[in-house]
Amino acid sequence: MKISERARNAAPSPTLAITAKVNQLRSQGVDVVGFGAGEPDFDTPEPIKEAAIQALRAGFTKYTASAGTDELRREICDKLRRDNGLEYGPKQVMASVGAKHTLYNLFQAVLDPGDEVIIPSPYWVSYPEQVKLADGVPVFVEAREEDGFRVTADAIRAAVTPRTKMIVVNSPSNPTGAAIPEPELRRIADVAVERNLLVVSDEIYEKLIYDGKKHTSIASFGPEIYRLTLTVNGFSKTYSMTGWRLGYVAGDAEIVAAMSRIQDQSTSNPTSFVQVGGVAALNGPEATITKMARAFAERRDLIVDRLNAIPGVSCVKPDGAFYVLPSVGRLFSATVPDSDAFADYLLNEAHVGVTPGSGFGAPHHVRLSYATSLEMIRKGMDRIEAAARKLAA
Repeated sequence: MKISERARNAAPSPTLAITAKVNQLRSQGVDVVGFGAGEPDFDTPEPIKEAAIQALRAGFTKYTASAGTDELRREICDKLRRDNGLEYGPKQVMASVGAKHTLYNLFQAVLDPGDEVIIPSPYWVSYPEQVKLADGVPVFVEAREEDGFRVTADAIRAAVTPRTKMIVVNSPSNPTGAAIPEPELRRIADVAVERNLLVVSDEIYEKLIYDGKKHTSIASFGPEIYRLTLTVNGFSKTYSMTGWRLGYVAGDAEIVAAMSRIQDQSTSNPTSFVQVGGVAALNGPEATITKMARAFAERRDLIVDRLNAIPGVSCVKPDGAFYVLPSVGRLFSATVPDSDAFADYLLNEAHVGVTPGSGFGAPHHVRLSYATSLEMIRKGMDRIEAAARKLAA
């Protein structure tokens, strides 16, 4: 059987791969501490679950409009107005099967062969792969560790060519947790406006930001950048609804309509009763989100302090999300030569699952998710420290 070149060129997700390895060892009775999965360990709030259950019982189990129900799209518009200062109508909004699916639809709808997409590096693993699946060309711009992994407008400007079509902005970021300060975000908006470049603003971690910092949507800086921005978000992280698979985009009506046509021919609508849960989430109290964010901030402080105390390891303190990206390159050796080997070493030697940084464009780093309990973080850090000291000896 001959596989398409497109499929051959698509890299597997390293985050899903490490989760599978951890689960396999656990199924064999091995006590593994997993820092791989990028999902909150909190349960979905009860009012959201109850709304979906009631929808099921009421028989709301049929097809909806491919772009989502009118009610959900109206609620998304209200959310964007309330939280982000953005005015959209329902025809500018589309729901998909998770924010990842939203991004896939977007790249498919906008990119032509050879179009370049500027992606700050380190990056979420799916950005470059989805760009390539749409026959686009990912162009990486370094967000330097010494700058807290915050990309700069000057670095983006230097990467723009006549083939550039789009800039990806993810703030707070996966895998670094870095949030771009508002003044720098405004300068990035200026670059996009000057060069008439689309901006994909992935705001999935907007509610998980710490130390009194506030999230700002790049589309809110004025009518010109609003016109160019596709704001992407979802329910997975804020409401601990990862398995529900519900995301959305807001932006130019023509682009959203093109995305909807693509979705017509792939998944059709997001699951009907899940959309009812999404409406409940948007209408629910913020107390659960605030509690979760406080817990993540406490975990972040612990894991950063513990990592920075390990000889040969250094870790930038993230602004948001629930990831750290420590530098471990000083521990590499002939037997553990790169981040993939280092992750395998920790899994086999210490029974700790971390994700190699190679898939994020950070070959001297590993990613750890601190979406787990303080007890598990302490246990995992004890194991990592002991394993690292063996390498450093």
